[in-house]
Amino acid sequence: MRTLQLLAVTLVAALSLAACSGVETRPEETDTFAAGNYTFYRWRSEPLENTAASRDPVYVMDPIVRAAVDAELKNKGYRLNPEKAQFSVDYLFATGMRMGQKGSEASNLSNYPGVIPNRNVDQASVDNAYALGGVKETSNIALQFNDVERKEEVWRVIVTKIVEDANRVDSSRLHKNINSAVKEGLRSLPKAD
Repeated sequence: MRTLQLLAVTLVAALSLAACSGVETRPEETDTFAAGNYTFYRWRSEPLENTAASRDPVYVMDPIVRAAVDAELKNKGYRLNPEKAQFSVDYLFATGMRMGQKGSEASNLSNYPGVIPNRNVDQASVDNAYALGGVKETSNIALQFNDVERKEEVWRVIVTKIVEDANRVDSSRLHKNINSAVKEGLRSLPKAD
């Protein structure tokens, strides 16, 4: 019986880890937000308009992020109502390097010429070292919740996902990734009263 319980716990833990693979969240404590007893919210900024027909991924992401946040907040009992809003939601999108490193800081490459004696490395080994040992590019979304009356931040979460192919923007994959990332990011947010 005890072995069966241990097996069940292990299976649940493995499934929960697999469900959020590739997504890292860094939520702040929710005490300040929970103390506000919020129900109504609004977006702090207007949706982005692509007036110049730009192919920048941020214009593809904006409506997806907003829809994902709206859906998850609705599931938690919060209601979008700009007139009665008690808190506002805003997001920041940034690509970057894992752990905030710049490529030059995380690499062993140097702009200065040098010699390493007794080292004969073939190109395949060099390519593998770049592919396996380098920093990974990330896509980061920071969700920020602000008290409307006091005009101060009451909660924040940063959601990071490793970018597998930064040059290809697949909107269906983007939809799936953002929805799961936002759901994971808002997991610790308390439900509305």
